Amino acid sequence: MEMAKYWKTIVDTLQDGLMVIDPEGNILAMNPAAEKLTGYSADELVGRSCRILNCTGCELYGRGAAEQWCQLYVKGNVRAKKCLISKKDRRALHVIKNAAVLRDSEGQMIGAVETFTDISEIVRQQQEIETLRKSCRLEEDHHGLLGESPPMQRLIELIENVARTDAPVLIHGQSGTGKELVARAIHEESPRKDKPFIKVNCAALNENLLESELFGHEKGAYTGADRTRIGRFEAAHEGTIFLDEIGDIPLATQVKLLRVLEEKEIERVGDHKTIAVDVRIISATNKNLDALIDQDLFREDLFFRINVFPLSCPSLAERYEDIPLLVQNFIEQNTAKGSKKIVGLTPEAMEALLIYSWPGNVRELRNAIEYAFVLCSGNWIGREHLPPKIIPNGKKPLVGHHQSPASWEQERTKLINTLRQVSGNQSEAARILGVSRVTIWKRIKKYGIRLESELAGVATT
Repeated sequence: MEMAKYWKTIVDTLQDGLMVIDPEGNILAMNPAAEKLTGYSADELVGRSCRILNCTGCELYGRGAAEQWCQLYVKGNVRAKKCLISKKDRRALHVIKNAAVLRDSEGQMIGAVETFTDISEIVRQQQEIETLRKSCRLEEDHHGLLGESPPMQRLIELIENVARTDAPVLIHGQSGTGKELVARAIHEESPRKDKPFIKVNCAALNENLLESELFGHEKGAYTGADRTRIGRFEAAHEGTIFLDEIGDIPLATQVKLLRVLEEKEIERVGDHKTIAVDVRIISATNKNLDALIDQDLFREDLFFRINVFPLSCPSLAERYEDIPLLVQNFIEQNTAKGSKKIVGLTPEAMEALLIYSWPGNVRELRNAIEYAFVLCSGNWIGREHLPPKIIPNGKKPLVGHHQSPASWEQERTKLINTLRQVSGNQSEAARILGVSRVTIWKRIKKYGIRLESELAGVATT
């Protein structure tokens, strides 16, 4: 009993936050560490519901006292549970939570005691390590394909799967999305990686030159053919041939290409001798081949031959989360080539890049960074260094131009209501809306939401 009078001193000395909760979830007491951890004073929290902390580790019922209030009173304890709580300033804090039910001398439940250990610094370090690990893995293992967004991770997974086979691949995607990088990644992940990777731009050559380019020609086959030349298929023997912009191949050449795919033999222009070739076919297009088939501009049988395994390259608009990673990569590339030592972008410049619609995709983003390198004379790229198309007349670009005013306001209201529901906890809002935390941050910027003022009210309908 002599020690009993020292319990308050012991509790107040603890480095972990400690709270005592009654059976209805009201806070009865808290130590100084809990005040520091939450940002609330004891006067602000004692007597209020523990719901104010929005702890993600709680399973609240709120239908009465004890077992009717919370899962803790059913289980009797919580051990080393990782949670997020909301601080007074509405920032999320990572904690380890331990809790136990308190009973009186007769075994009646009188409340619970909870302790919180701040692990935010540990989580931050883990996230930095994971980001570095992902960046290194992506650069080393995926041949220049950078991206942590779900569409890019799915694409990388499909590349790894199809690379193990010889199945023909047709890569769809808008111009500038990196279709050649995908083709090269498939080759370099495949058993053929030590053999040639040969690219043919089918849109760059007329019909006669394309046929000669693909299959080769004999000396004298046509005017100017002063020597025998092997074609791209022969050059790619035992390796991979990448037919870029295959939708532009003329119908006559399509017939010959189909025969090569079926018989695995070619004939040089001006010769009837067949030459066996063992080549993996990867094609790419930004055109709608189904529409070309309907217009009799592309052979359906050829389409089925090349489209055994379709892959789709996401547009940059579908992977906004990857913009910061791509930007940093382009900055490092440009820094390595020149004398400028640019560190990164200002927050305002990054915001402008996240708002812009990027019709030219990753290629346009790379060009924008190169443009900024020319104008920037300091260490940080600002909004004023970005291309005029992204920052028209030096003003903030219009956002939501593709949305109607009603749709714009509806989406903005939905996001505000969700953030109010979780007291500004962006991670929890992301979970509710089924998106990433980066997407929530981007939408907050997009809709011009000021958290302090707009989350102070109650949710609207």
